[in-house]
Amino acid sequence: MSTIISSKIDSSFVNVGDQRLHIAIKKGAQTDALPLLIINGIGANVELLYPLIEQFHDNQTVITFDIPGIGGSAMPSFPYRFPNLATMISKLLQQLGYQEVAVMGISWGGALAQEFARKHPEHCVKLILVATSAGSVMVPGKPSVLLRMATPLRYLSPKYMLRAAPYIYGGILRRKPELLLHHTRNIKMRGAMGYLFQLLAGAGWTSIHWLHRLKQPTMVLAGDDDPIVPLINAKILARRIPYAELHVFNGGHLFVMTDAEEVVALVERFLAKP
Repeated sequence: MSTIISSKIDSSFVNVGDQRLHIAIKKGAQTDALPLLIINGIGANVELLYPLIEQFHDNQTVITFDIPGIGGSAMPSFPYRFPNLATMISKLLQQLGYQEVAVMGISWGGALAQEFARKHPEHCVKLILVATSAGSVMVPGKPSVLLRMATPLRYLSPKYMLRAAPYIYGGILRRKPELLLHHTRNIKMRGAMGYLFQLLAGAGWTSIHWLHRLKQPTMVLAGDDDPIVPLINAKILARRIPYAELHVFNGGHLFVMTDAEEVVALVERFLAKP
């Protein structure tokens, strides 16, 4: 069943094997343009991406989905790891009829995007890494920030989200946390278990030893005031991935939302390159 959730985006549910997934697709008018698959951050449901997706030109197809146990996607029967999710995404794309896509991974989703690019290069022809790192081998943020990230409380309590935002996300949210009011209204949290499964999926995972083998043209986007993933991590990714370019924003961890128009303009130029 499909429902319209905005003037541009259709929402539906699909079964990939035993897993029921909530997906959202903005179908572009230009059928020969490379579709973009967006993998969201930890605990984040697809509705949080709508303001970003709606910035894309009408020609661009954009696909996204809720990770199992997050948002509208059913809770999986067992914990999973990144390779399991990469295989699930491959099956999802084939089921939807998309053979080749560009993959944009945000934060936690950026790590999964790296795994997908390594495991399924036949699907991932371009890679966009946003506010992310090489996994467990990284330069971490402050311990106080990481402790706040270890709990899903910010998704369960809008008031806590607004209090914690300046410390967790940095950038303009240090001065104007109220910019997240619209963001918090779109949060759909199923409970803590899905968040825990996401934490477990990436525990101990790192791409640092195989980044140099990635062949996809890659764009790395980072904020210069990111308390969760300090800028040095983006520089490491850009240095290790052979065909990578780095763009630094004057912003925090959520610059992809606070500077959505500028981010989309960069992404569209990158996608248009032959």
